[in-house]
Amino acid sequence: MVKFFENLRAKVRTGARISDIEALELFQSNDLLAIGELAALANRRQNGDRVYFNVNRHINYSNICVNRCTFCAFCKGEGDAGAYTLALNDVLAKAAEAAAAGATEIHMVGGLHPDLPFDFYLEMLASIKADNPALHIKAFTAVEIDYFARISGQSVEAVIDELKKAGLESLPGGGAEIFAEDVRELICPEKISGKRWLEVTEKVHRAGLKSNATMLFGHLESYEDRIDHLDRLRRLQDRTGGFQSFIPLAFQPDNTRVPGAKGVGGVDALKTLAISRVYLDNFRHVKAYWIMLGLKIAQVALTFGVNDLDGTVVEEKIGHDAGADSPQAMSKEQIVELIRKAGRIPVERDTLYRELRVY
Repeated sequence: MVKFFENLRAKVRTGARISDIEALELFQSNDLLAIGELAALANRRQNGDRVYFNVNRHINYSNICVNRCTFCAFCKGEGDAGAYTLALNDVLAKAAEAAAAGATEIHMVGGLHPDLPFDFYLEMLASIKADNPALHIKAFTAVEIDYFARISGQSVEAVIDELKKAGLESLPGGGAEIFAEDVRELICPEKISGKRWLEVTEKVHRAGLKSNATMLFGHLESYEDRIDHLDRLRRLQDRTGGFQSFIPLAFQPDNTRVPGAKGVGGVDALKTLAISRVYLDNFRHVKAYWIMLGLKIAQVALTFGVNDLDGTVVEEKIGHDAGADSPQAMSKEQIVELIRKAGRIPVERDTLYRELRVY
C-alpha cells in the first residue's frame, strides 16, 4: 500500500484524476490517516487554510409529501400527527427574522405537497424577494422541480424559467440520495430516478443557476455504489461546471424505516469526506454538514479535505426528525471559534462563495 499512496500523492500534487479502481482501494483501506493526508493535500491546492461558512436560515415550508421514502422521517401524510404547511405570512416572518439576524441566504425545501398549485411556490419566492431583496433564495431540490413540472403541465425548462423570474437564485442539491438503481428502489422507490435527478440538475445548470450536490451514505449502499454516485456527479460537473459544493449526508437511522441500515460511524464519515475530496477533482468545495455529522466530526473533517461547514442554519427539521442530536443552530461566533480551534482561517461567504469577511 505504500507504493499505492505514493502514486496517489503524485496524482494529487499535479491535479491528475484518480480512477474508480483507485477510489475503491481507498474505501477498502484502513489507513485513515493516509487517506486524510491525500485529501488535505488536494484541498490545500485549491483552498489553502480557508474554511467557509455563511449566515443562513432553513425554512421547510411543508412536511406533507406524496412520497413515502423509507429513509425519511420528515414526510407526513395529510391528517397525520405533526403534519403542517406554513402559511405564506409565516414563511415571510421567518425570512424577515433571518434578514434581521444578518442572514444572507434562505435555504428552503419541503415535501411534494399533493394540493399546493405551482403558483403557490412562485408567490412564495416573489413575496420573500419583495420583502427582503438582499436575501439570496436557495430553494427546491431537483425532485421538487420535476414535481412542479408535472403538476403544472409544463416542461422542466419552463418551470425553471418561471422560478428564476420569481426570485430563485440557486438550488441546495438535495434529493440525490444514492443513484444506484437497486438501492434507490429500496430506500425511495417513489422518488424520481438518479438518472432523472441528473437530467433535471443539468437543465438547472444550463439555465444559469448554480447548485450543490449531495450523497446520502451509510444505509444499504456499497462502496461501489458510492463511487458510482461520485462518478456520475464528476461527469456532470465536467459538462456544466454548475456544482458549487459536494455534501455527503450521513444517514440517520433512528426514526427511519430502512431494515438493515448500518448508520455512519466517525471513521466512515471521515473516510467518505476525504475520498470525495480526492475523487471530485472538479469540485472546489466539500462541505461537512454539521447537522448530520455532529460538531466534533465536522471539526475533525477540516483536516480531512473539508473546506466548508455550511452555516448557522436555524430550525433544521429534516435531519433532526431522523434522529440527529446536533444543535438546531450555531451562532456565527461559534462557527468561527470551531474553525479557529482546528487551526484554519474562518471566512464568511455568501451563497455563491464570494468572500464577505475573513476572521
